[in-house]
Amino acid sequence: MNSFIIKNATVLTMDAEHRRLDGIDVLVEDGRITQLGSVKRTDLDLVDATDCVLLPGFVQPHLHLCQTLFRNLADDLVLIDWLKTRIWPFEAAHNPASLRASAELGIAELIRSGTTCILDMGTVNHTDAIGRAVQDSGLRATIGKCLMDHGDEVPAAMLEDRGLSLAESDALFTRWNGAADGRIRYAFTPRFVHSCTEGLLVEAAQLARDRGAILHTHSSETRFEIAETLRLHGQRNVEYLHACGLTGPRSVFAHGVWLDDAERQLLSETQTRVVHCPSSNLKLGSGIADILALWAAGVEVGLASDGAPCNNTLDAQSEMRLAALIQKSLHGPTAMPAARVLRMATIDGARVLGLDAEIGSVEVGKRADLVMMRLNRIHNGVAGELESRIVYASFPENVDSVWVDGHPLLRDGVLATLDEAKVFATAKSELQALLERVEGA
Repeated sequence: MNSFIIKNATVLTMDAEHRRLDGIDVLVEDGRITQLGSVKRTDLDLVDATDCVLLPGFVQPHLHLCQTLFRNLADDLVLIDWLKTRIWPFEAAHNPASLRASAELGIAELIRSGTTCILDMGTVNHTDAIGRAVQDSGLRATIGKCLMDHGDEVPAAMLEDRGLSLAESDALFTRWNGAADGRIRYAFTPRFVHSCTEGLLVEAAQLARDRGAILHTHSSETRFEIAETLRLHGQRNVEYLHACGLTGPRSVFAHGVWLDDAERQLLSETQTRVVHCPSSNLKLGSGIADILALWAAGVEVGLASDGAPCNNTLDAQSEMRLAALIQKSLHGPTAMPAARVLRMATIDGARVLGLDAEIGSVEVGKRADLVMMRLNRIHNGVAGELESRIVYASFPENVDSVWVDGHPLLRDGVLATLDEAKVFATAKSELQALLERVEGA
C-alpha cells in the first residue's frame, strides 16, 4: 500500500510558506506525494483523515538503538561514570541477537510516537544486526558502526585496531548505503574525542569525505570534555575536531552544550550541523545548549532523544516540549514558539541529514513519510493552535498512523511491521542473557 489517498486532512505542511491546508486530500503514488487538493480518483485505497492532523514524520538525527535494552539501568550518573560503569560494559556484552532485540524495541517506540527517520550511532560490534532490524521495520535510517580505539576503563571488546575498524566500517558502507531502495544510508561515526586517537578521527573524516557519507560524532557535551580536550590537545572541542577534518556540510555533531562564540561561528562557516538532545543533557547534568545562539550564528540544528538510558524515552514529542521550555528559561517566554520547534523536529532534522529535498515537509514530489495524529484526547484540549497542541500537549497515544515511502508502519494505533508483544518478550529475554554475560565477564 504505497499508493493511496488520504481524504479530508488538515495538513501542517512544514513547507517554506508554513502553510496549513484544511480539508484537503493527499494523493500518494509509488511512495511519493503527487497531489494536494481535491482528488477524484476511485481506484485507490482511502484513508479517512477527518478530525486528524497530517504532518511530516518526525526526524531524529541522533540515536543509539544499541542502548534501548538498557533503559532504567543507568540512572542518576554523570556522563563519564555512566559510560564507564554501565553503558560500555553493557554494549560490550551485546551479541547479534541482543543487539537486534534492542534495535527493534527502540524502533517500535519510535514508530509509535511518529518518528520516521533517524541517524543512529551503533556500538562497536554487530552493526549488521541494526541494519537488518531497520530494513525489516520500514523505518528510514542512516546507521553507523561506532568507532573507538582509545580510552581508560573501556572493555577490551570495545577497543579496536584503527585500520581494522575503518576497514570494517567501509565494508558496512558498501553493504548498507543505499539499501532498501535508498531508505537506509551509512555514516562514519567516531564516538567522541576521548575514545578516539587523532589518527582514527583524521582517517574516519577522510573516509567519510571519500565516500560522500555523513560523519557523525558527539561534541561539547560536558565541561569535562572541554577541559580534557584543552589539557590534551590545547584546543577546545570543536576547534580540535575541525583541525582533524571532522567539520563540514555532511558532518553532524550531537549536543553542542558548551560552545563559545568562536566555535559557533566555526560551525556556521563550515556548515556543520548540530543536534540538540535536551532530555539527555538535563538527565546527565551536562547543561543546556543555547539553541538561539546557534541559530543566530547560522547553524542548522535538529532535535533528538539520544538514547533510552539517558532520557528515558525515545519520544520526539517529549523532546519538542522540553526543547521549547528550557530555551524559555534562558531567553524568556517568547523564545522558541511551538511552530518553530515543530519545524526543528521535521524539516530542520531533514536538512541536518541532507534529506530536505526528499522528506521533512508535506509537498508534491516528496516521499510520503507521514504521521497522522488525532488531537481528541482530554490532555489535548479543545482549542488552540495545532502546533501548540502537538508540541505542548501531545503524547505518543495521539499518533494514529505512520507511513514511510507510503508504506504503513502504524495503522489505527497498531504496529504494521513489528509484532509488539514479540518485540517486548524478546527484549526481556535478551536483556536477561546480556546481564548474565556482563556478570560473567
